Amino acid sequence: MVIDLRTVAQRWSHRSTTWRPQREPFDPHCYEVAPIPHTRVAKDFVLAHHYSGTFPVALACYGLFERTGWQQQLLVGVVVFSIPVQAKAAAAYGAGKTPFCDLGRFLLADRVGGNAETWTLRRALSLFAAEHQDVHRRPKYPLVLAYSDPVPRTDAHGNIRFNGHFGGIYREKSALYLGRATRRRIWLTPDGTGLSDRALSKLRTGGNGAAYTYEQLRRHGAPHRASGEPDAAYVSRALREGPFRAVQHPGNHVYAFTLGSHSSRVSLAASLCNGGPYPTHADPMNTIGP
Repeated sequence: MVIDLRTVAQRWSHRSTTWRPQREPFDPHCYEVAPIPHTRVAKDFVLAHHYSGTFPVALACYGLFERTGWQQQLLVGVVVFSIPVQAKAAAAYGAGKTPFCDLGRFLLADRVGGNAETWTLRRALSLFAAEHQDVHRRPKYPLVLAYSDPVPRTDAHGNIRFNGHFGGIYREKSALYLGRATRRRIWLTPDGTGLSDRALSKLRTGGNGAAYTYEQLRRHGAPHRASGEPDAAYVSRALREGPFRAVQHPGNHVYAFTLGSHSSRVSLAASLCNGGPYPTHADPMNTIGP
């Protein structure tokens, strides 16, 4: 089914995509954006609902809380600022050595009205800038990079697992469009989930999180690791012998948010690459291939 992403807001429920009308009324008096002090709470929400089934290395997490009763709140959304996946990304897009982070995850539950994204994101960015400052009381991370994956995914049977998204919410929040990230190879599981490059790298080198990645591979049908088998050798064999598909991805769309005073934001924005017109559609279904 082809969905016009310009007219709907994407939501998540148990790792499946759902939709709300984009201009649906949203009553901010019923909601609050606040820090999530325990990362585990944010992680559990993301792992339970986001299509990727993964959680980034978080710097700070904020929640969208719905007021459901007297002194009662329900977590219905999570915004995660995280350590950059690509350490040199800021320099690649013209920011030099400017400290930066990623908008690692941003998802709202399917019960939240369709006009809530910009309201939530604006408050999360403001809280992050105010709560993470250097000794001069300036934002510790004046640049936040956000990525949108416009490439639809199917499972092994051809059913659409992920429709792709081009980052319309970032445009609505006046993010700067920087173009597309580098084309790369990705590995898909039978249900259409992408295997994280960072996670696979941790398993190859025996780094922190390697055990979790091994369990994830096994859960998706990878073979057992042989006794004494080197880390890198096992990853290569698991991807080769397991039910995984290697496909070429044309690159995510990249957006930037600048934080700080007006003058500092203007100066930083002027140094960043101009990615051209904002994208308006997800990629066609046949974008990725062997």
